[in-house]
Amino acid sequence: MRLIFMGTPDFSVPILDALCANHDVVAVYAQPPRAAGRGQKERPGPVYARAVDYGLPVLTPSSLKKPEAEQIFLDYNADVAVVAAYGLILPQKILDAPRMGCVNVHASLLPRWRGAAPIQRAIMAGDTQTGITIMQMDAGLDTGPMLLHQTLPIDDSTTAGDLHDALSSSGAQLVCRALLDIEVGALKPVQQPGSGVTYAEKIDKSEAALRFDAPASVVVRKIHSFSPFPGCFVDLAGQRIKILRTECVNLEGVAKADPGTVVDDKFTVACSTGFIRPLRVQRAGKGPVDVSSFLRGFELPPGTRLG
Repeated sequence: MRLIFMGTPDFSVPILDALCANHDVVAVYAQPPRAAGRGQKERPGPVYARAVDYGLPVLTPSSLKKPEAEQIFLDYNADVAVVAAYGLILPQKILDAPRMGCVNVHASLLPRWRGAAPIQRAIMAGDTQTGITIMQMDAGLDTGPMLLHQTLPIDDSTTAGDLHDALSSSGAQLVCRALLDIEVGALKPVQQPGSGVTYAEKIDKSEAALRFDAPASVVVRKIHSFSPFPGCFVDLAGQRIKILRTECVNLEGVAKADPGTVVDDKFTVACSTGFIRPLRVQRAGKGPVDVSSFLRGFELPPGTRLG
């Protein structure tokens, strides 16, 4: 089939790879290069860069509502458009242009976690599973009828980075299967149920400041939902320390301590109930390291208060 692919971040790259291996991708739409790094030089996003590697035309319109943008899209005469974390709203004329419409790869089990940050919000909420939904797009926010879905587990050790990679791989496989079934008329769209709808609000960096006045299990979920980006942090001895992976621990014989207090030489921290022990951390300007390596170069005696 003749495909248009529309996506921007790392999540979308394996999906583009799978489509290029199985179909005729005639154009890629992505967000334009952005200023990044210390020099603030413009850098193409992951999908943009991969499309260039494939020698595909890359389009970066600021809007798809302008007549000239609509006409360019129409002129590709695509059978279907596949959308995965693109970043622009598709107007109705664009949704209707491909012969078989526009198909979205969404990183949740719809209708739970519609919106911008389904991976992070699922972990933060304590969900024990999530998944990929392949959806026929309509004008609403992730409201279109569902074509296929695949479930993935979430456990106490799952970070947003772990789940991101697993869902991206799953989405690449599932959308290719969906396209084959669409081509032969083997898929029947199913309307999303009206109950169970939740919205995954965009992640704000201000949420990443870490507090310990909650049960240990809640603190662990918060840390993992923000790992690796933006990374939950504490300020310690004038430095910002990100905690990227952690676990709940049971400490027998340890007196209750105020939330945020380090209670031993292993960086175990008291929460409102229970304790967490960081496993992977990152100092400002340095790479992530295991906590044992961190403690060899950073003094953190029991009784230290994090804040």
